Amino acid sequence: MPVRNRRSDGKGGEHERQELLTDKNENEDLTIIVQHAPKYFEEKKCSVVELRDLMELRAEEALKKIDAAYGGPECLCQRLKTDPVNGLPNDPVELARRRKLFGENKIPPAASKSYLRLVWEALQDTTLLILMGAAVVSLGLSFYKPPGESHDDTEEAANWIEGVAILVAVLAVVTVTAANDWTKERQFRGLQAKIERDNRFSVIRGGEARDVVVEELVVGDIGRVKYGDLLPADGVLLHSNDLKIDESSLTGESDLIKKSVEADPMLLSGTHVMEGSGRFVVTAVGVNSRTGMIMTLLGVTKKPDDDESSDKEKEPAEEEETQSVLHAKLSKLAIQLGYAGERTKKKK
Repeated sequence: MPVRNRRSDGKGGEHERQELLTDKNENEDLTIIVQHAPKYFEEKKCSVVELRDLMELRAEEALKKIDAAYGGPECLCQRLKTDPVNGLPNDPVELARRRKLFGENKIPPAASKSYLRLVWEALQDTTLLILMGAAVVSLGLSFYKPPGESHDDTEEAANWIEGVAILVAVLAVVTVTAANDWTKERQFRGLQAKIERDNRFSVIRGGEARDVVVEELVVGDIGRVKYGDLLPADGVLLHSNDLKIDESSLTGESDLIKKSVEADPMLLSGTHVMEGSGRFVVTAVGVNSRTGMIMTLLGVTKKPDDDESSDKEKEPAEEEETQSVLHAKLSKLAIQLGYAGERTKKKK
């Protein structure tokens, strides 16, 4: 705010001098804020937990929270130190600081299984376990010689071949199965990484519309949504034009949800834009978004605070937790059918 020239004469002289001092103080405050922008930002920022709790609200409840805590979507942008029209400055330092404070728009995948782990899982097949048991029994009997009986040394010398042949066959099946699983997992991860690199989203930075890689989105970005877009992050709507969202991937509801600043401004990651267009401010990315939290609860992503040692200790427990409900029910049904079959045989 520029300092205005005034003459101090008459009764208003003291009042005008106070205005001059006020303008000077405001200019000094703005200079301090610009010179110490990182410190000022950290003191006035919204916390990750605060934004994550905000995105759990819907419709009128969300509107009341935004109005009461921030004073509206525009004031929320001020708290996030972003311009609702021009967006964030296209400054790598500023973007890096926001990634450090609010996290990256990246959901780390669960650690891939090693080849030895795949071999161990392949050995758990019931048929292979039976074959290995038969091979061990065959080898044991081949070296057993009952006392007091005549033995053919030529025939006994070849008895071990059968057991060894079974073990070799089991080893070949296990090796091929583990190699196929390992190759498929690597191909799948490579394809997924390629899709993520090629996926782009339209944002406003420095007053210009830019298509950036989804992983480069940060909290405070002003995103532009249109028909056919898949929302890559959570956000609060700033402007909309007959915007309708398909949230069936998160809620299971098949009906389209109309979004507007006056009714329901909350946009969730993983949902599809089916009609209209709009502009929103990003409030949660990566594991802090709705999609990231769901994937973390399902166990398909690695938690950022987990280290390798804790992962190894929790592997058996995680396997039990990540077993799907359908798989558990099918296993229970198979056991019940087996019991029913045994009872039917006994009756006959």
